[in-house]
Amino acid sequence: MKSNLLLNIHNPTDLRSLSEAQLPQIAQELRQFIIDVVSVKEGHLGSSLGVIELTIALHYVFNTPEDQLVWDVGHQAYGHKILTERREIFNTNRQIDGISGFPKRNESIYDTFGVGHSSTSISAALGMAIASQLKGDFNKQHIAVIGDASIASGMAFEGLNHAGVTDANLLVILNDNAIGIDPSVGALKKYLTAVKEGKNPRQNNMIKSLNFDYSGPIDGHDIPALIKELKRLKNIKGPKFLHIVTTKGKGLQQAEENQVKYHAPGKFDASTGEIHLKSEENLPPKYQDVFGLTILDLARKNEKIIGITPAMPSGSSLKFMMDEIPERAFDVGIAEQHAVTLAAGMATQGMIVYCNIYSTFLQRAYDQVIHDVALQNLPVIFCLDRAGLVGEDGATHHGVFDIAYLRAIPNIIIYAPINEIELQNILYTAQLGLNHPIAIRYPRGRGVLPKWEVENFGHYEKINIGEGKCLKSGTKTAVLSTGTIANNVTLAIAESQDPEAIAHYNFSFIKPLDIKLLNDIFSNFESIITIEDGTINGGFGSAVLEFGALNNFKNKVRILGVPDMFIEHGTVNQLQQLCNIDVKSLINLFSNDTK
Repeated sequence: MKSNLLLNIHNPTDLRSLSEAQLPQIAQELRQFIIDVVSVKEGHLGSSLGVIELTIALHYVFNTPEDQLVWDVGHQAYGHKILTERREIFNTNRQIDGISGFPKRNESIYDTFGVGHSSTSISAALGMAIASQLKGDFNKQHIAVIGDASIASGMAFEGLNHAGVTDANLLVILNDNAIGIDPSVGALKKYLTAVKEGKNPRQNNMIKSLNFDYSGPIDGHDIPALIKELKRLKNIKGPKFLHIVTTKGKGLQQAEENQVKYHAPGKFDASTGEIHLKSEENLPPKYQDVFGLTILDLARKNEKIIGITPAMPSGSSLKFMMDEIPERAFDVGIAEQHAVTLAAGMATQGMIVYCNIYSTFLQRAYDQVIHDVALQNLPVIFCLDRAGLVGEDGATHHGVFDIAYLRAIPNIIIYAPINEIELQNILYTAQLGLNHPIAIRYPRGRGVLPKWEVENFGHYEKINIGEGKCLKSGTKTAVLSTGTIANNVTLAIAESQDPEAIAHYNFSFIKPLDIKLLNDIFSNFESIITIEDGTINGGFGSAVLEFGALNNFKNKVRILGVPDMFIEHGTVNQLQQLCNIDVKSLINLFSNDTK
């Protein structure tokens, strides 16, 4: 019986002490270690399984951490973490107070650049390489590992374009597996496929035309071939590009065969790969599915409706429309800026465009929202999925800034539905015709209503723009909420010591605010509490406070929400506790406030 080599590997120095012949065993053990932990603790699986051999080869050939290794996005870096002093704590991955699911500079010296969003690796590694040159260090290596979905993004091409006119010591490794979270799309994918098949692009190579020393494609699961080529490239100066071909989910049959599902499969049987399915009977639907099924229903009846997503058709549930009406539903790849301006162009021609982007990813297209949409007052419908605290993905993925960064923009309407029915109704209302762009923000995961209440699509109600609601009357304190966090408020009021003292108002429209309702609230309640699942700075509470100040009200206003800090990873409930916006914290607050 072979001894377990991985148990003796604490860092890359230990790895380099092994013979090259022992590395396939390390690959097998590392792959199984990841499967065993992720099957119980959950996380990103397929991406890391696909780069096991590459991860080993990189740390074996290069002198990390002195040589700088940058992973793009970083959900494929589990093997990297395990080999760089975090094997014994890897079971805390993505859990509160545990290690992050993505590379993080303050977690390890081996994590040279913090990542979580795509297409940043080339620019970051190039910046490191130029800095090394300026400091007179011409031997340090700088490696960016990027996938074929990420390299199609505009930012990646900006990095390539700059790198090609430098003599920086940069190696870009293209991990070509033809899939991101969903299958890769676009002309670049077709080009890379042609290169892999040995067709004409191998001679007329676009990467070579950008002044890179291009090599490949080579088998990304062949450790000896990888090591041989990396050693060769290590001695070549200037910008280099290595094209490797891998299989996402390599080593777990189900993950290879169903790469979308096994990107982040949840809990599964480590020996069989079978996912532990939870019964969905009588559970509320996911907000994503409410969005996807609703716009499909609306698009069947309205030929002007268009759906756009930047590389998230499954996660956003736009895939329902893509499958049935593919000519009006577009996955544009990881290209948020393009998605927004494409939507704007379509809107100029009278199309009704639902641009579905995760809240945290719309940050990457902020100028386009301002310059191409709001400034021209084009009625693009932004559907901001994953708004609020999203849980274990952590700081890079929490959609907590959208209220603040959108509220500053003229012309835009901001709406946060309290439940699935409101989401359906605002999607319906938006396609009736708006005079302004609108951003509809909703959370990740399941809603709050029984499943049967949202199955009957087609029975929609028009929503009055800018109208707030009194959900519960009260005598002493007014609580003002926006979005689905209102459900925490409702539960907390019911459990507080004096429920009758607390009034509850919900402002689904954050912009424009219901001024008449605010006047009534400020005139009748001395104490006001606002609550949101976004950042306090510049958010919904700030808007309420601004209203009070501008109208010379002297009410005591307390703002609850995400504090001025980056919130790390954990369950949504744990993170709400951290921000004091969970039900238990609110019960205590309301009880004390009404004493």
